[in-house]
Amino acid sequence: MAIAGLPADYSPPASTSKLTPLAKGSLIAAGPAFLAHLHVTKLHDGDHKKYDHATAAARAAAAPLSNGVEDDLGVGEESEDEALLSLDPKEWKKQDQYRVLGLSHLRWRATPAQIKVAHRKKVLRHHPDKKASDKAETAVASALGLNINTNDDAFFKCIQKAHEVLTNSERRRQFDSVDPQFLEEIDDVPTEKEFKSKNPPPFLPSFAPIFERESRFSKTQPTPGLAVPTSADVPLRDRDPNDIEGHEFATLKAHVEAFYDFWYNFDSWRSFEWLDKEVNEGSDSRDDKRYTEKKNKSERARRKKEDIARVRGLVDLCLSVDPRIKHIKQHEKEMREAKKAGGANKGGAAGNAAAAAAAKKKEEEEAEKVRKAKEEEEKTEAKKAKAAAANAAKKARRAARAAEEGA
Repeated sequence: MAIAGLPADYSPPASTSKLTPLAKGSLIAAGPAFLAHLHVTKLHDGDHKKYDHATAAARAAAAPLSNGVEDDLGVGEESEDEALLSLDPKEWKKQDQYRVLGLSHLRWRATPAQIKVAHRKKVLRHHPDKKASDKAETAVASALGLNINTNDDAFFKCIQKAHEVLTNSERRRQFDSVDPQFLEEIDDVPTEKEFKSKNPPPFLPSFAPIFERESRFSKTQPTPGLAVPTSADVPLRDRDPNDIEGHEFATLKAHVEAFYDFWYNFDSWRSFEWLDKEVNEGSDSRDDKRYTEKKNKSERARRKKEDIARVRGLVDLCLSVDPRIKHIKQHEKEMREAKKAGGANKGGAAGNAAAAAAAKKKEEEEAEKVRKAKEEEEKTEAKKAKAAAANAAKKARRAARAAEEGA
């Protein structure tokens, strides 16, 4: 049966549906996964690694600014050698946490935002789900005995552990206290013998970096610097090696005294819990745990005492070779001598009158002492005479009583 067509003047009724009407060209053949597949195949030649890098770059470019600083913050681009990529996650306490995240150029100065960005970049590069090394490249490298697969699961675990440590303020302080780079630098200290040689090293450039390095552990911030503040913004390398010239004596003395007063009373937060020994694995003995904790506590106290002595030794060494101390003592000696010489040169009638008055006062004091001594002597003699008279009267009375009894 044939169906008659619609009349030419027919128009469909208005739709009462609340759904959005379909529009030509607005439908997508597949979801985001299909679009990602097109990007990989059409734009990046099927290389997932290129796609990951392009995606990360696009996200970084589209990220909003934070305090006027770009989101990447210049971190996470350090080279990764074979030794770094072959770290054992079981030995995570021995790894350099900053080096693992690509922050070895910042270390303790790295901000939480920089740590976050560095971790994100490392995850994008080494996450196990994003392994995309070229098979042919890997095969050639394997034939040559090289390991170019930087997306190893073990290293990813090291990344996660480093992020866990550096985002925990307490754990990060414990690691910073035994930072391997800091432990290498503390041995590079000049000796007193070098400063007493014919060609001593410049004082300020030798000691200023040392105290700047130690200042990170101070509970009191900011810490006083070794160099005397100057009104001119003069770089450290261009200043006088002894840091004496160009400063008024009062300013120089006040700064030097404040510097050594601070460092001789240095209050450090550096601790050594990171080096604690762990309880033996598989041991549930309460005694073992108590013994281990006792040993750890003793070792922390010993290391803390050694660290305090080390810092005190640095301050003693700096003080012993500080040319400003010699300059201050010499200047004060000259001031005392000038004052003494000025007092001796005062003469004339006023000086003679003062000397005569002092001599007269001294004579009067001596005469008063003699008078008082004579009075005391007279009183003593009077007491003796009175006692002798009393004794004589007693004897006379006894003699009279005896005579009466005999009659």
